[in-house]
Amino acid sequence: MLKVPDHQVAGHKAGDGRLGPLVDDSGRFYKPLQGDERGANEVSFYTSFSSNTKIPDHITRFFPKFDGTQLVEASDGLGMQPHLVLQDLTFDRVNPSIMDIKIGSRTWPPHAPEDYVQKCLKKDMATSSLPLGFRVSGARIFGSSKVGYWEPKNKSSIQTLSADEVKLLLKNFISSNASEETQMKPDCAFASAVYGGSTGILSQLLEIKAWFEDQTIYHFYSCSVLMMFEKELASCGKSPRAEIKLVDFAHVHEGKGVIDHNFLGGLCSFIKFISEILTTPDDCAADSLADDAQRNHIYSDNSSV
Repeated sequence: MLKVPDHQVAGHKAGDGRLGPLVDDSGRFYKPLQGDERGANEVSFYTSFSSNTKIPDHITRFFPKFDGTQLVEASDGLGMQPHLVLQDLTFDRVNPSIMDIKIGSRTWPPHAPEDYVQKCLKKDMATSSLPLGFRVSGARIFGSSKVGYWEPKNKSSIQTLSADEVKLLLKNFISSNASEETQMKPDCAFASAVYGGSTGILSQLLEIKAWFEDQTIYHFYSCSVLMMFEKELASCGKSPRAEIKLVDFAHVHEGKGVIDHNFLGGLCSFIKFISEILTTPDDCAADSLADDAQRNHIYSDNSSV
């Protein structure tokens, strides 16, 4: 039985006659193939990547498992349509906090049509992609069983954050008080458990960075880093299962022996934000960013991010 995912934070969502991804009860994620070259390109990437012996195992673990394509009943009710069959990254997680970060200051691939280039350039300039090298595309931050989740009030509100606002959001992501009164400054209680340590988010990001410093096989445009953990585990002193995955490969192109500086630059910028939260923990307790104007920009009236 296929259903709409509970924890999707970005991209096209299924429902009300709209085409979007579905999941089943066995840990599979069904992503509709886009009808133009993007769908074929994403299938081509997954096929190439999954069979490429030059990709080390410690890198393949950062990518969803690929199980080919399959015709399934589409979410828009228009019959059977081809879908990518991928790993459901939140399948065995309980109330995960998730953030989608689109990496790179440029989100269009080489040889894209001029109208598409202009569309992407306009959005990259209007969001944090151009100034920061990445933008937050979506987030669901679990507060507690009582208050549930914080979510963006709309896409543009979270994609257009300034550097200071991005830092505040990343602090709220790993704070125990993030679901309480928005006037409270984030305590970053789970920073070391989630972002730090040998298996934390920063360590994983650095592992991917090391690969991108050498790999010239692929160039990743408009690709995202999906970052997740389980706050309830962290609250009990257990491993929060902090993990990152790379997703969205409709615009991957051959590297042709050249370093992917666009992705690498954006990744380095994002790493800097995470590193600063870990190296300056006192900033969480004395964060001057939590003034009223800042909060009103980031949070909606119903305490959504």
